[in-house]
Amino acid sequence: MRILILGDVVGRPARRAVRDLVPSLIQQEELDLVVANAENSAGGMGVDIRSAKELLSAGVHVLTSGNHIWKKKEIYSYLDEHGHLIRPANFPVGAPGKGWYVWQHNGFSALVINLQGRVFMPNHVEDPFRCVDEILSQQKAQSPVVIVDMHAEATSEKNAMGWYLDGRASVVFGTHTHIQTADDRILPGGTAYITDVGMCGPFDSVIGMEKETVIRGFLTQLPRQFTVSEDNVVLQGIIVDVNEATGKAREIRRLRKHWEADH
Repeated sequence: MRILILGDVVGRPARRAVRDLVPSLIQQEELDLVVANAENSAGGMGVDIRSAKELLSAGVHVLTSGNHIWKKKEIYSYLDEHGHLIRPANFPVGAPGKGWYVWQHNGFSALVINLQGRVFMPNHVEDPFRCVDEILSQQKAQSPVVIVDMHAEATSEKNAMGWYLDGRASVVFGTHTHIQTADDRILPGGTAYITDVGMCGPFDSVIGMEKETVIRGFLTQLPRQFTVSEDNVVLQGIIVDVNEATGKAREIRRLRKHWEADH
């Protein structure tokens, strides 16, 4: 089973890149499942219904998210009605939507879980380690393939989650920092791991935003309005090959693919 996992989709340029590049990647890489983090797909902050539908129509099967999931109120009811967009599972009871989704197609299946870290993160969420234990105890029987998006700031917290789930998850990948790390590997128990899959969006930017505005903010310490950059747009993520019978990863490979606006 071949899986494409895309990093945080930042704004309209990234959505257009997904639209133009993912269908050909599905064919070229013989992909069965595409997962993308959509929490910044609407204007670089949050996800709205239009952005979610655009990504799904481009060939993405499951959308994960993070702490920005609540920025657009229209998405609250969408989360309750459409399981393919998930939010971090360790938000308190009563939050809209769910933190996991069982994808099934053409005889393949995967349990996709979304978690949020607690170190240096703004929201007060439950323990992601105990939360994932509970989900696995209740849902693991639905598929041997388990994919976990650990949306977190601290490298140590994401790294710890990878080791914690080694042998119990097929893939543990980090999101949130928008900077792709070079530590992709298969852990001893058969779990494919990377600390951060990176970002789909403008590579010549500061984590997706126009760099001049961000630099000016650091220099002056004054409030500023961020704008999504459109310079040098790339898709970043990983391609993972998983044994669909055992759930063990066989290969993990980083992806960076440039997109030209005249496509």
